[in-house]
Amino acid sequence: MVELKNEQLSILVAEKGAELQSIKDANGKEYLWQADPKYWPRHSPILFPIVCSVNNETYRVDGKEYHLPRHGFARDADFKLISHIVSPPESGGVRGGLNKCTFALESSEETKKVYPYDFTLSVSYVLDDNRIGVIWHVHNTDKQEIHFQIGGHPAFNVPGMQDGENQHGCIRLDNKEPMDALHSYLDGSHEMDEVPFVEAENGLMEFSDNTWRNDSIKIHKSQLHRAELLGKNGEPEVTVTFRTPVIAFWSPYGKQAPFVCIEPWYGIGDPRGFDGEFKDKPLMNHLQPGASFMSKYDIIIG
Repeated sequence: MVELKNEQLSILVAEKGAELQSIKDANGKEYLWQADPKYWPRHSPILFPIVCSVNNETYRVDGKEYHLPRHGFARDADFKLISHIVSPPESGGVRGGLNKCTFALESSEETKKVYPYDFTLSVSYVLDDNRIGVIWHVHNTDKQEIHFQIGGHPAFNVPGMQDGENQHGCIRLDNKEPMDALHSYLDGSHEMDEVPFVEAENGLMEFSDNTWRNDSIKIHKSQLHRAELLGKNGEPEVTVTFRTPVIAFWSPYGKQAPFVCIEPWYGIGDPRGFDGEFKDKPLMNHLQPGASFMSKYDIIIG
C-alpha cells in the first residue's frame, strides 16, 4: 500500500489493480467508499481493456474468439510500483509539495490468453492541495495496431447518509441543458439509441435507489465535463472533472447503498446484439505500434 499525504488530504493506493483505497481529509473524514461486500466490494477499480461487458463475455480479433469478464482484467491484476515521489511543501512551485506514485502493468503470457496484444498500462496518482489527479497511460509495445478501452469507477460515500437509510443524494452537473443518455437495462446491457436524461433538471441530478432501476446512467457524446456530489448544505463535497466521451453514474439497484459512482470512460460495452470484430466496437481506441495514449481525470475534495 502506498500513501500520499499533504496538509489537506491523505490517500492510499494498492498495488493490486493500482486501485485507490482511501481519501481522507485532515480531520480523518473518509470520502471514498470502503468496499463493504454487502453492497459492492470495490473502491475505485481501473477498467481495462474493456469498459462494461462484451456480449456473452466473448469478443473476436481476426475471427478468433477471446473471453473477458466485465470491465476487463486490470482491476484484479498485480501492478508494479515504479515511482513514488514525495517532495517537501513549497517544492517546485507546488504548495503542498509534489506527491506522486505510478504503477505499471505489462502484458504477459497470461494476459495474452484473453487479450492478444502487447502493452504497458501505467496509472499515476498526483496529490496537489485538495486535488487528486488520476492519469492513465497506455503504450503499444506490440508490432501491430492495438485496440482498447479504459475507464475509472470511483465510488464515493453519499454525504450525510447513514447505513440502513434510504438512499438520497444530489449531483450538480456542468450542463443545464436537456441531455440524452444511452438506453440501458438492469442487466447492465444497453443499446446505442438515446433516451432523454430525465433524472437531471436544470443541471441537478437528485438520486435515490429508484434512479438505478435500469442500472447505470450513461451520458455520451462529451455532454458533461464536471460532476459535483453535494453535501446537505448544497456545497460540493466531492467534484470529479473529466474530458472523456462518456460519464456514467451508478449505484447497485435495490440495496439502498450509501455510495454513488461517478465514472469517466473512454469506451462503452457491446450494444445488445453486437457480434462484430473487437476493433469495430463503439467508442474503441486504437494505437499504432510505439504510440501512446494518455488522459486524466481529477477528484477534488471540498
